[in-house]
Amino acid sequence: VQLQASGGGLVQAGGSLRLSCAASGFTLRDYAIGWFRQAPGKEREGVSCISTVDERSYYADSVKGRFTISRDSAKNTVYLQMDNLKVEDTAIYYCAARFELQTEYNYWGQGTLVTVSS
Repeated sequence: VQLQASGGGLVQAGGSLRLSCAASGFTLRDYAIGWFRQAPGKEREGVSCISTVDERSYYADSVKGRFTISRDSAKNTVYLQMDNLKVEDTAIYYCAARFELQTEYNYWGQGTLVTVSS
């Protein structure tokens, strides 16, 4: 059972990136998937999640209107489209999976670094 986050990189402020969270060993559509980030010297924070219930999505206020989470069940992958990136979005981004009715995440990816320059 493994989650693989990818798609990070260096981008200028105002630019876009798309992060991918690919699963192996289990089916992502059976899980709620969350994206988290941790900036240097800061605690990890939740960015977005997508539910198994009607694919409902949730966003932190700091990214609302700029980030979009989506699921491609055929590819067993969840994406985080990040537009209009800001310097403060710089962080390591992680994806994680949990059962819908649980609050704790069972599986975590290894993280992908997003750096936004001014």
